[in-house]
Amino acid sequence: MNVWTLLGPVLLLVVVLGFVTYAILLERKVLGWMQGRHGPNRVGPWGIFQTVADVFKLLIKEDTIPAKADRTLFKMAPVIAFVPAFVVLAAIPFSGNLVFADIGVGVLYIISLSSITTIGILVGGWASNNKYALLGSMRSVAQMISYEIPLVMSVVGVVMAAGTLNLTGIVEAQRQMWFIIPQIIGFLVFFTASLAELNRTPFDLPEAESELVAGYHVEYSGFRFAFFMLAEYVYVFAMAALTTVLFLGGWNPVFGLDVIPPLVWFGLKFALVVFTIFWIRATLPRIRGDQLMQLGWKVLLPLALFNIFLSALLKEVLEGWY
Repeated sequence: MNVWTLLGPVLLLVVVLGFVTYAILLERKVLGWMQGRHGPNRVGPWGIFQTVADVFKLLIKEDTIPAKADRTLFKMAPVIAFVPAFVVLAAIPFSGNLVFADIGVGVLYIISLSSITTIGILVGGWASNNKYALLGSMRSVAQMISYEIPLVMSVVGVVMAAGTLNLTGIVEAQRQMWFIIPQIIGFLVFFTASLAELNRTPFDLPEAESELVAGYHVEYSGFRFAFFMLAEYVYVFAMAALTTVLFLGGWNPVFGLDVIPPLVWFGLKFALVVFTIFWIRATLPRIRGDQLMQLGWKVLLPLALFNIFLSALLKEVLEGWY
């Protein structure tokens, strides 16, 4: 067995856990900066150990299970939610030489596996035997299923332009021009739908504290609660990386600056997407449930369909020229 087969996933897990730890800290710092207040600044220099302390606090908290909960499903739900979030990272190419599984249908692989997390959220709410948790999980499932449809359809234009479902091939097809330019409609639909899939502001209704007391994970504590939060931030990592690959040219340089390593270019674009996600949370309020569904079905879905027809027309015209 190849050593890389064993060390690769471990290395990726370490990188992702490091990202999650300090992405939470960065988000707090960005929110504090944009809202004119201090972020974490007490635990360690500039507050850099605040998230480490928070993780330690979660790990040593008592693990409570409601007396009338379904214990088996209650324990399984966080795992079902987290594992797909980590597994999808295997197919994302970070550079021409750094990809753990160069799958021919990488786009389908990521979309299909990421949908399993919805089951984990539903199971967690159901198994808790709590009405607030059940309402939160049902709301989350309705939201995620509704926004998965325009999310998937927004990628169709990219696949048509690249002529492949392989993520490395999609990046290679953007050497001359990033797909965010001809696929600007698809990008806007994809990015908006991905925020809803991540339950991020302004689409964080499943975790609306004012109405549902934290939603589907209200009965979870300690490391099981940490698993749900870990899954959310791992998906932030995955969606930011996928956005970089599909629309921002992946590791392709800007203005032909090949001096900078490809992995650095990928990291800069990835960081820009993550910062934008945090920026949106700092500035936009939560929308209502009816507005959430109207946006998904009456705005994003028609736009995604229009983008498919527009992409087909553009491809036909360009092929006609050549």
